[in-house]
Amino acid sequence: MTADRPAVPAELARLRGSIDNIDAALVHILAERFKATQRVGVLKAELGLPPSDPGREAVQVERLRQLAREADLDPVFAEKFLAFVVAEVIRHHEAIAQDHAQRS
Repeated sequence: MTADRPAVPAELARLRGSIDNIDAALVHILAERFKATQRVGVLKAELGLPPSDPGREAVQVERLRQLAREADLDPVFAEKFLAFVVAEVIRHHEAIAQDHAQRS
């Protein structure tokens, strides 16, 4: 190690490695989720459906909050995370709908 950076204890290095692996898995899972939601956006545009579905979103929020409680994760955090993801999905769906309307 350099003089200004002390050696990292083995347990800390192991935990950081685990966190790095989890972060990589999250990125890949989010990528798969967005691939699916992109297809949903295309289908909604083709069917003339609105980019968002507040009823489904409400059900999903409650479902995620329950899963968070079962996993001993703060349900408020889980809801905020889902809200962030859903807002991005809706933004994508709006862009897809606009693109579809311009082509029609």
